[in-house]
Amino acid sequence: MEKLVEALKNAKNVGCLTGAGVSTLCGIPDFRGPQGLYQQKDAERIFDVDWFDRDPSIYYRGCSELVYGLARYEPGPVHKALKRLEDLGKLRGVATQNIDMLHQKAGSSRVYEVHGSPILHHCRRCGDEKTFAQILEMRKTAEVPRCACGGVYKPDITFFGEMLPEAAFAGAQRLALASDVFLVLGTSLTVYPAAGLPELALRAGAKLFIVNAQPTGLDGRAAGVYRDLAAFADRILAL
Repeated sequence: MEKLVEALKNAKNVGCLTGAGVSTLCGIPDFRGPQGLYQQKDAERIFDVDWFDRDPSIYYRGCSELVYGLARYEPGPVHKALKRLEDLGKLRGVATQNIDMLHQKAGSSRVYEVHGSPILHHCRRCGDEKTFAQILEMRKTAEVPRCACGGVYKPDITFFGEMLPEAAFAGAQRLALASDVFLVLGTSLTVYPAAGLPELALRAGAKLFIVNAQPTGLDGRAAGVYRDLAAFADRILAL
């Protein structure tokens, strides 16, 4: 990985896109993996906004562990490596497809959650806001947390049928366009529009480095391609 390390040392503005592979190193199942959420009964309805409004218990039952059990997980080696790059004055921000809040837990200061986040929940009727911690407390006595007005609290995760969070995605695009080195970590770049961020960076002249267990559609245009995220993290943490 010396080519990657040298590029990082010479870079002024490093950007990054992270995906599920970064989280699986922490023990969190990949939603699309063999033990993931999409193997559950009613999986196609769990993150469907129309179904949420019809029967929010489908979401709250389906995500009881994979979202509301996230508090028990700690940041993994890649989260810590990215915080290290930020501390070195290199990394300008992290765009992530993940909804596990671990980049923030690791101390990263600029995180663009392009698929939304459960950090905040809002009432579908009146718009009242609750934090993730408040929702966890409410779920101790009720599977589906409800507002005083009778409405149901929905996480700010982007469900099917909803637009991506505009501010977060715009921030991620600015990050990609301003980068002289752009890292793709733990994503196969199959889910758009997030998968278009490294293409933006390439068009703006950035060097692209990919670290992912499986091939991606941009491997042929990258300055370096690696398969081992743990080895990448170890190398960065040694800087």
